[in-house]
Amino acid sequence: MSTILVDNLTGKTSAGSITVTSEGGAATQSLQQGLAKAWLHFDGSGTPSIDDSLNIASITDVSTALYIPTFSNNMSVSGGYTASGGGSWSGAGSFGAFITFEGNGYATTGVKIVSYVTSNYTLIEAIDITVDYHGDLA
Repeated sequence: MSTILVDNLTGKTSAGSITVTSEGGAATQSLQQGLAKAWLHFDGSGTPSIDDSLNIASITDVSTALYIPTFSNNMSVSGGYTASGGGSWSGAGSFGAFITFEGNGYATTGVKIVSYVTSNYTLIEAIDITVDYHGDLA
């Protein structure tokens, strides 16, 4: 097996044009489009604290079980972007982290995270919440 060691990858046609071929060889995808642009792992109980993250500057505790992270590098809203989340908590029942674009829509600086018990939608401040973001950076 060969090993390639590099510090930077640059596309031949243009700097950002790196294409990856699928396992079966039938499809291609832009490398940049497939990468998470931000992710966040935090403790939402009490004052939220970031355990680990990529492209997240801070997190604000808006109210019970409602948080807004702030991106270090803003997302682009021209094509929209996606966010998904989950996590765990110490109570009974399953847990969900709902990402909401309400209020300020696709904000370039961050979107609201709401944590709740999935069986009855009771808001909870979970101890282990994860969120990832895919799309284009501004």
